[in-house]
Amino acid sequence: MARAFNIKKAFKIISGIIVFITLPTLLLYSFVYFKYNEALPSGQQGIKADQLAAQMLTALDEASYTNTDYLEWTFSDRHHYKWYKSDNSCEVSWDQITVILDLKHHDNSKVFVAEQEYNGVEKHDYIHKAEGYFNNDSFWLVAPYKVLDAGVERRIVTTKNNKEALLVTYTSGGSTPGDSYLWHLDDNHKPKSFQMWVDILPIKGLEATWDNWITTESGAQLPTFHKLLVLGIEITDVTGVKL
Repeated sequence: MARAFNIKKAFKIISGIIVFITLPTLLLYSFVYFKYNEALPSGQQGIKADQLAAQMLTALDEASYTNTDYLEWTFSDRHHYKWYKSDNSCEVSWDQITVILDLKHHDNSKVFVAEQEYNGVEKHDYIHKAEGYFNNDSFWLVAPYKVLDAGVERRIVTTKNNKEALLVTYTSGGSTPGDSYLWHLDDNHKPKSFQMWVDILPIKGLEATWDNWITTESGAQLPTFHKLLVLGIEITDVTGVKL
């Protein structure tokens, strides 16, 4: 009987701990969901949407970004990048891993562990991880410049405050085709935030700011901070050079 009582008591304690941990999380998620979740807005494709995209790119001096051969940055103090744009390659580093990522032919990529070249069974896993990091982290740096990429649909949307916003949907490419972003622009057509309808987020329409823009040596304009709810996403050591 004593053993049965102890098991029953332990079960109650464990159940209490689980409820104590999960209930506040569920309540917080419910609050955020009902406050921020939005349906994907509809919009009109065509000349007006393309014109708004062109105005955004003009505000950012797209030519300077296009002519930037080399970009370097650190994402959230965890992932480090040296992107040779003109060579379609990027050095991606985290922990003790470095991947020289061939962006056109991934099988040609090289992996280094603790500065020693690695060709073991996990090589392709490291390459795929580096590719995922690059797709995500570079997007937070250069997404505005990708609105005219192949496979991108653009729509113009009138927001609740009667402003024009640019809805961009990626129908192909990247790690998560099908994701959509609604760009909110300032009076000079420079991005100030976007809302996201993406597979990895259960709450649709969350907004992230695009702040603390800098102009690199090459003239490319890039953000160094994003605020998403209470989270801050920092991008540091940003360098852009025309070689």
